Formats: sequence, structure tokens, C-alpha cells
Amino acid sequence: MSLSGTGNFCQPTFPGGCGSESSNRHPWHPPEINTSDPIARGELLMRNTLTGQKAPFIPMKDRHVRWYTCGPTVYDSSHVGHARTYLSFDIMRRVMTDYFHYNVLYQINTTDIDDKIILRARQNELLRQLEADSTADYAKLVELAKEALDEAKAKSDEKKAKIEADLADATSRKDSRARTEQEGLLEQHLVKRKNLDKDEANVLKACGAPSDQKDARANLLAAAKSVLAEKLDREKGHLVTDHSVFNAHARKYEREFMEDMEALGIREPDVLTRVTEYVPKIVAFVEKIIAKGMAYESNGSVYLSLDAFQAAGHNYRKLNPAGPGGAATTAAEMAEGEGALGGGGGSEKRNPNDFALWKASKAGEPAWESPFGPGRPGWHIECSVVAGDILGERIDIHSGGEDLKFPHHDNELAQSEACFGCNQWVNYFTHTGHLHIEGLKMSKSLKNFITIRQALEHNTARQLRIMFLLQAWDQPMSYSDQTIDDARTKENTFKSFFREVEALVRNDYLSEEVGWRMEEADHKLADAYLAAQQSVHESLLDNFNTKDAMSALLKVINEANVYLRIPNVKPSTLTLRAIATYATQILKVFGVINGADDFGFGSGDGKGESAENGSGSEKYIGAMVDFRENVRNAALAAAKGGDAKAAIRSILEICDGLRDKTLPTLGVRLEDRPTGTMWNLEDPEVMLKEMAEKAAKEKEVQISKLEKQLVAKTKELEKVKSSMVKPEELFRTNEFKEWDEAGVPITLANGDPVSGGQVKKKKKAIDKQAKAYKDLMEKSGNNPGELVDATQKEVDGIKAKLEELSL
Repeated sequence: MSLSGTGNFCQPTFPGGCGSESSNRHPWHPPEINTSDPIARGELLMRNTLTGQKAPFIPMKDRHVRWYTCGPTVYDSSHVGHARTYLSFDIMRRVMTDYFHYNVLYQINTTDIDDKIILRARQNELLRQLEADSTADYAKLVELAKEALDEAKAKSDEKKAKIEADLADATSRKDSRARTEQEGLLEQHLVKRKNLDKDEANVLKACGAPSDQKDARANLLAAAKSVLAEKLDREKGHLVTDHSVFNAHARKYEREFMEDMEALGIREPDVLTRVTEYVPKIVAFVEKIIAKGMAYESNGSVYLSLDAFQAAGHNYRKLNPAGPGGAATTAAEMAEGEGALGGGGGSEKRNPNDFALWKASKAGEPAWESPFGPGRPGWHIECSVVAGDILGERIDIHSGGEDLKFPHHDNELAQSEACFGCNQWVNYFTHTGHLHIEGLKMSKSLKNFITIRQALEHNTARQLRIMFLLQAWDQPMSYSDQTIDDARTKENTFKSFFREVEALVRNDYLSEEVGWRMEEADHKLADAYLAAQQSVHESLLDNFNTKDAMSALLKVINEANVYLRIPNVKPSTLTLRAIATYATQILKVFGVINGADDFGFGSGDGKGESAENGSGSEKYIGAMVDFRENVRNAALAAAKGGDAKAAIRSILEICDGLRDKTLPTLGVRLEDRPTGTMWNLEDPEVMLKEMAEKAAKEKEVQISKLEKQLVAKTKELEKVKSSMVKPEELFRTNEFKEWDEAGVPITLANGDPVSGGQVKKKKKAIDKQAKAYKDLMEKSGNNPGELVDATQKEVDGIKAKLEELSL
């Protein structure tokens, strides 16, 4: 962490200069440091959720940082919302270690005992048993699925009625906080009900399939999986008692999570812990709180007594205040703290807001022996115990997602401060903002999530990282096509600039003038370079503001691109290289770039190839031989009396094919410029993916264009066909009985006369048809049939092209 060093020169007050009375030296005017604000003083500011404000970061000891981050509850695949949290903290951690050079000990814990894990593991086991049950034929499954669906709908209706009643009550009491909470719950419930309605449609469709249809049973199980899982768990969940079922489920998703983190380029923690490996220490931790009189046993469970905790001088709900001692804690918040398998425990508690440190296990839940009886750790206790064991009784930084502030982190603080006898267990709390998709928080319960693996099928880890770098880590953000497209655009901006500089430094710049030859333009570029470094530094000091830091990098690159486009430019190669190197250094800090290259994203896996005995050069030689042969054949054909213009076109097409098709597969990028062709080495896979994306976009444009042509040409065909009707034949239909000489109907089919108004309308229509018929005859040379055939042929041709593109 260095000082910005901004300020004015000190004016000496004596011959020896500032701070010196020596007459042996001439006056010296040292610069003064600007101490007007923390950033200018070089202090790192961090937004601390404990205060809701940014404050200077001060480690407890030297430059050592003890940092704990809540890890995943491993009950299902991780989604992009999790990626947002762990990528953001990975970036912050890299800035702390690689830029500010703090000594960080970083710990993550895996929650492998939890209500969600127990529920999901039980449900999956019961579904597996049902699938393997040979007595449960298709007909029986249909009956079971319909029952499960009816029960799910009834439960949904009951839940909606309760939310609406609570909302009405909050409105009548003019309780804005409760009203806002219930409105949010209602919005979420409506999304869940919409998902249930989709499930219902799929279930009923699967139930209606012929019983002898191939995969009918498997398709029904898949369609009804969600509602069947809940029904089976209600009826048979208590029968699942084997610990290995829960352990295997947690291990599967723990491994998947760690693989996802690796795929995203997130550094492994310095320490990884699991709750299941800490049960004895958790029991001891709970006993210590009981001994201090701040926790009590009740029916095999243990609760933290908030009354006793506050009577001892502690504060509750520091992160998400809700009245004195959390008095305004809502029922919904308490339900969140109790977990999906919590029974409320109201009759067991001394205070409704007391929370469980140890839960008595019910049937169908894993259990460990303890002095309080067989049970399992409460949700919050795990983090206090594992962090306390690894990092000590005081922690510098504790991190997690926004939704963990209450109850999880507030309860962590309470139980830790009760056990350790301190009033501030954590000095700095950091929380990432929610990730929204289509206006709602990304969540498994709402089924509006995209898994990390799905996201990586369409985007690179680098693009996802850049997307998050372009956002404030502690504010909500939206995941959309626009945000990921913006990240791709920024990535291409960096790539393009690095390629430009690579081409420049490849030349022998020492054979030319090496000074600044563009005068004012060179000075302007150098000023932009220095300003970018200052801006990046100040941005990172200001709460890890990577959004502004990235903007500063992109701004200086834009300045460099403008500089390079000056007519007859004589570029300062070393200055441009310095900018590229600096941008690369910062992007390496952010985890965007790996490798040892001075600048750029690299040209592949970095393994390189040996030039000895031509090893690795065969593919390049082959490409050049093929190119030469094609050009030679085109030239020979022209020399032998062929079409010279056609030969020139052919040679240009061959050159373009080398650039666009052959060389990209070899990892060589060519770019034609007015000043010549620039080449660079890049990862062939990246280039091929770019080519595929470009081709896909071009295909989309082509399809859209053809679809518009088809609509227009179909209308034209219909117009031609309708114009072929002679005007006097236009109304000679069964609707009428008599007509005049011009074909105007005068009598209806039932003998009634056509009204005067209708006769007038029909005359106008015939006049219009007469003009269309005349125009058609003139256009078709009195042969409208041929025009119809030609137009139909065009329509068929467009349809064929569309069908070909669709394939």
C-alpha cells in the first residue's frame, strides 16, 4: 500500500532547505504529501457492513490479514449467483495480495450438514428407490404423480392465502417494513406457482402418454420429479437414516463446486474446512456458551439466549438492525434462521428470537451423540467454530453474500462474542450484492438460475470475470445478454490493442529514431499513461473499485488507439509497450490473464514447440504449399489464355481463405490494414470459437433477411394471384343471384335486392380490381400465369435457403 504522493512543493525557509540547517548544500524543495483525504494518504478504504460506511482498513497485526469466507451449502450445483460472490472475493483477495501486498490467510468452509442437504439427499434417495421399484408400474406412477400434483397445488394455495392475509394485516397496521417483506414474498410465491403450473402441464402430458410407449415411465418420473420428491419425503423421509446417504450427496456437490471454482480461475483457499469434521469442537463450543449462562438446553436442543446475551452487554443484529435486541425480527426472518426442517421451536424457546446452536435430530435426520442428546449442529454455529479454530478469536475480514447478513452472520457474531467474551469478533464484514435475472434474485427455489457449467458453455471464464470486474462488488447487478456482451466487447478491445503493440515491437525499432517524433501527441499519450496508473491506484484504494479501474485501463487504450490512427504516425514503440505491459500487469492482478508474457492474453497453452529438425513447423509448411499451389494454378490458367479478371478474383479469394480459414486453425491471426498486413499468434481454439460466433451471427442476420424477403415475396405472390381475377368476375359468387353488365351484384341469393350502399362499395372494389388487373397484364405481357410461376419459384427458393440455413 503506497502513498499517492500528490501535493505541492515545500517552500524553504532557510538557506539549507526544508528540514536541514546545513550550509554545505544548496536549497532543496521537497514535495508535500496531500493529506486531505484517505485516498490521497494512500489508505485502503473498505465498505464495512458493520457500519454501512467505507473506513480505512487496518489489520490487527502488521500486514497480516485473517480472512474468512462462508463457503457453499453443498446440496446442488452452483449457479452464476455463487460465481458472482466467489469471483468477487477472489478479485479482492488478489488485489490484497498481488497489488497491496498484504499477507493473507484465506479460509473457506464447506457446509455439509444442513436442512437443505438433508432434504435433497432424502428426496433423491426416495426417488431412486421408486425408480428401482418394479412393482410401481406406469399406471401406479400416474396415480401417484397426480396425487403429488394435487397436494403441491393445495400447499401452494394455502401458502398464498397466508401471505395475502399477512400482507393485508401489515397494510392495516401501516407497517411499511412488514408490508414490503410480504410483497416480496408474494412476488416470489407467484414465480414459484408459475413454475408449478409448468410442472403440472408437463406431468399431465406425461400421464397421457400410451403406457406401452418407449420411455413412458422414465419420462413421467422426470416430469413429476419435483412434486413426487416432496410427497415421498413427507410420507417416507423419516425412514432414511443411513449417514452415508447424506455424506455421499454432500461430497458429490462439494467436489463439483471445487471443480467449478477451478474452471472459473478462482484461487484455492489457504484452508478448507468441513462441518462434519468439526462436530466434537462444535459440541465443546456450545458447552462453553452454556457455562457462561448465555445458552440453554430444551428438549435435546440448545438455544442462544438473546436476553442473557444482551444483559451481558452485547449487541444483537449488528449487520441488519431491527430494533433494540432484534425486537422487530419478523416471522419470515425467523423461519429463514430455523431452516427448512425447523419446527419453529416456539414452545422450547424462552424468547421467540432465540436461535439454535444445537438441534435435536428427528427421524430421517443424521445425528451425532452429545451431552444434550443425539442431534446435529445448528446452521450458524459451524462458521464460528471453524473460523475460531483456524483464524483465532478475532478476525480481520469475514465475507459472504448479501442474503447471509441476517440471520446467519448476525447469529454468528452473537454466538462467537458470547463464547470468546469479546464485543467485536470481526473487524470488517464484506457482502456481495445480489445477482438478478429478469428482475428477481437468482435463486434455486425460484428456478431462475443458470449453473456455472451452463454459463461456461456459452462464455469463457475470462469473460465472466471481466463482467464482474465491470460491476461494483457490493451492489446488486443484473445478469443479462447485455452485461455479458459488454464484457466480450471490452475483452476484444484489450485483445486488439495487444495485437497492435505486438506487431510494433516485433519490428526492429532500434534501426529507426527512438525518441518521441510526434511531439504533442507523444506527450498527450504519456500523460494519459500516467493518469491511468494514478486512477487505477486510487480506484483500488477506494473499496476495490474495479469498475473505475477497468474504465481507466480502457480509457488509456482508447487514447493509444487514437494515437495509432494519426496519419503518417511515427509511434513511440516503447511508450506503447509500457502501456500494454501495465494493462497486462493489472489484468494479471485481477486474474484475467495468466502466464509470464510481458503483455497480452498469450497465444495458447504456453507449452511452445521446438523448432529443432522442423518439429512443429509441418502444418505451417503444408498450409504455405497449398496456398502457393492454388495461387500458381490460378495464375497459370490466366497465362494460358483464361479470364485474367476471373484469375485475379480467384487469387484474392484464395488469399482471403488463407486469412479466414486456414491460418486461424494454426493459431495465426491476419488483419489487413491500409499500411499493410498485421499478424499475431493466438490460441487456435479461441480463434475458431470467434469464427463460429461470427458465422452464427452472420447466419442469424441472413435468416432474418430471408424471412423478411419471404414475407414480402409471399405478399407479392398473393397480390399477383388476386389481381388475376377479372373485375367482372370479382363478385360472381354464391352470395349473389343477379349482376349487371359490369359484374356489380344487384340481387342477393335469397332474392332480396342489394342495398344502395353495398352496390356503391362493390363498384369501388370492381374499379380497384380493374386497375390491378390492367397493371398485372401490362407487367406480365398478358401472361400472368408465367409471372405467378416465376414468383412462386422465388418464394420456393427463399424457403429452400431458409431450410438449408436451419439445418
